[in-house]
Order: sequence, then structure tokens, then C-alpha cells
Amino acid sequence: MAAPVPGKGLLDPRNHMLILIDFQSQMSFATKSIDAVTLRNNAALVSEAAAGFSVPTILTTVAEKSFSGPMFEEITRAFPGQTLLDRTSMNTWEDVAVIEEVNRIGAPRVVLAGLWTSVCIVGPALSAIDQGFEVYVIADACGDVSEEAHERAMERMIQAGARPITSLQYLLELQRDWARGETYDMTTGIAKRFGGAYGLGIIYAKTMFGASEGH
Repeated sequence: MAAPVPGKGLLDPRNHMLILIDFQSQMSFATKSIDAVTLRNNAALVSEAAAGFSVPTILTTVAEKSFSGPMFEEITRAFPGQTLLDRTSMNTWEDVAVIEEVNRIGAPRVVLAGLWTSVCIVGPALSAIDQGFEVYVIADACGDVSEEAHERAMERMIQAGARPITSLQYLLELQRDWARGETYDMTTGIAKRFGGAYGLGIIYAKTMFGASEGH
């Protein structure tokens, strides 16, 4: 018998952690699989969604001061005052400080986004899967040196059991029900700013005839 309950595979704010990896200037210069404007927009959408829904989030960089530069302001703005865990390892999952934070949070699911897909995302994805975590990858908030590099990396992770999602999907999956009034304005506000044509549709509907989902 069917029941009006969500599937166990869906994300909610309490059943996962988000790790944002190496969204840094030097990494973005060589990123060709996605344009920089779209990448920054999607990174902002994911960050604002996670911060708004209080998702436990780890921010990590590689060689921030000596080589790769600062993390995107769109991300750090969403998490004011949060410490960025700087690494030397290309694989985030091999960094002791990051793993200490993963264990402190204790969520069974890990959602990943960052640069580059074939190195900085594949490494922790395969490592986390090997250790029994469920892994989700926000495909359009990742990028690589070529479309080929990004797509082959995504295929490799999917073959290992990772689940691909998109930035807007992440936001809407956290909301999931428009009747959840406590986060309704926040969710539609994020969508209006970063949701592209969907956001424009929300602006139009609310401006022209006061539309409101769930009412």
C-alpha cells in the first residue's frame, strides 16, 4: 500500500552534511566545463540553501594562502565567521581536520560540490563510499578543466554508487512542501536571486497576481 511519506533516499536538513571543496580563484581559472558566472551562481544557491536550512556544512580549501587563493565570497558570505579548513591533500577525505569534523557531525550522508570534479570531488566521494557513507554530488556546482573531465568523473562516481543532483534540486528537496511556512519565504527568496528563469517566474507571479505556492 502507498503511504504519503517521503522516500528514504531524499535529502532533508537533518540527514546529511554538505562539504564545499576548493571553490577558489586558482581552481576556477582552468575550469572549462561550466562558465564562471553559472558556477558562482550555483555555489551561492547551494550555500544559501544549506545555511538557511541549518545543514551542517564543512568549508575546505587547498593551499589558500600560498597558491589557490580565497574561497568564493558567495560561499563565505552565507557562513559568516565559519573556519575554512585548509589542506595540503588533493583528497579532502585524507585530511585529519576534515575527518574530525565529519565525525563530529555524524551524519550518514555526504553531499559534495567543488572544483575540480575529477580530483577534489572524486577523491572524497570514492573514499566516503568505501567507508559506508551515502554520497550525493551536486553536478552543476562542480567543474573541471574540460567537459570530458567533468563527465568522466561524474560517471566514475555514479558507477561507484554516488547520486547526482543539481543545485536547484538541492534547494527544493530541502523545502519539499510549500506548506512549510517557516522556510517558504527563504526558499522562494533564494530561488528568486539564484534560480534563473524559475526565479523570474516566481517574481512575475508574485508581482502580477500575488501568487503563493501552498495556499
